[in-house]
Amino acid sequence: MSDRNDYSVIALVALAHGTSHFFQMVVAPLFPLIKEDLGVSYAALGCALALFYALSAVFQPVAGFVVDRFGARAVLLGGLGLQALGVGLIATASSFGGLVIGSAINGLGNSVYHPSDFSILNARVASQRLGYAYSAHGMAGSLGYASAPIFAGTLGALFGWHIALYAAAGIGFLIFLLLFSNASRLEGARHVLVHESRSNNFKILLAGPVLLCFLYFAVYAAGLVGLQGFSVTAMTVQFGVSTALASSALTAYMIGSASGIFAGGFIAARVPRHDAVAASGLALGAFWVLLIATGALPGAALPALLALAGFSVGATGPSRDLIVRASTPPGATGKVYGFVYSGLDFGSLATPVFYGWLMDHGLPQAVFYTVFALTALAILTVLQLPGRTREATT
Repeated sequence: MSDRNDYSVIALVALAHGTSHFFQMVVAPLFPLIKEDLGVSYAALGCALALFYALSAVFQPVAGFVVDRFGARAVLLGGLGLQALGVGLIATASSFGGLVIGSAINGLGNSVYHPSDFSILNARVASQRLGYAYSAHGMAGSLGYASAPIFAGTLGALFGWHIALYAAAGIGFLIFLLLFSNASRLEGARHVLVHESRSNNFKILLAGPVLLCFLYFAVYAAGLVGLQGFSVTAMTVQFGVSTALASSALTAYMIGSASGIFAGGFIAARVPRHDAVAASGLALGAFWVLLIATGALPGAALPALLALAGFSVGATGPSRDLIVRASTPPGATGKVYGFVYSGLDFGSLATPVFYGWLMDHGLPQAVFYTVFALTALAILTVLQLPGRTREATT
């Protein structure tokens, strides 16, 4: 396959992934406006968000089996279409019920990306460029996260939350049309459709390396949700800094993460010991978070510390994805990627209540100690996994 074709595939898949992250984040910044308009509580809005992640978590492994059985292209396009439809339905909502239905459809659509994306990338991109492909994939996700609050907040303030979400849905449908017009570039590996017993499928998913990959993503997400959801409040209480400074520190983490993912693509292409890269980056990230937890440095240093933490952890992304590839049996890309990446959603569901409990009991530093501990635990998982690239056809 030519370089040009490789880069076209990478760009299209990265665009799809960035759109999925955009749709994950585009509704939450509008919660204050939605709450006032629909007359619902923040707890109810939180339940709608939890429903999104729950359906994404449950159906991501299912999407993996469908990818292996019927191909990645249709599954990817279907998921993107469902997300655009779900956000469009939320835009039309005049009651909490409409919000719930739209969130459910959005979450169902979100379940398809990791098994579809990695099936396509592994099948269509030359192995020597997979590190760069995974880097672009991860960077696009980070940029999707970063752009959604700006997009939703600006349009919501100017035109209201309905218009903001109609515009978001419109962008999604335009991207769907772009991908549909390039569908020939989005075909994953073709597998012989032989009968697979249920026991064989469970044997694949319950293999030690696959379970460790799932555990890694669950632990990683459990720590990340603490930073995303509670670090701003924790920093203002622990260090007495303004909300603006604390928010800028979280933004610095996101920018650092995107920069780290970019650098990580080059590292993964040149350093064959992917386990060592992942463990080193996680260790550095844990160290910067530990400095915050101990309060060893003043509040003014928070943006720099979180930028360093984001860069360190972000740089592990491409190597981590290559570790998952090395742990995947031939012909099982969809089901394995669908299962292990569902750990992100399960981890995101598991710890928010605990972080809230810590804040309710006046323990802001414990939020960062918990993130540190979870990041350190993630190191133990990657060190037990295949550390070198292998030539594995999907």
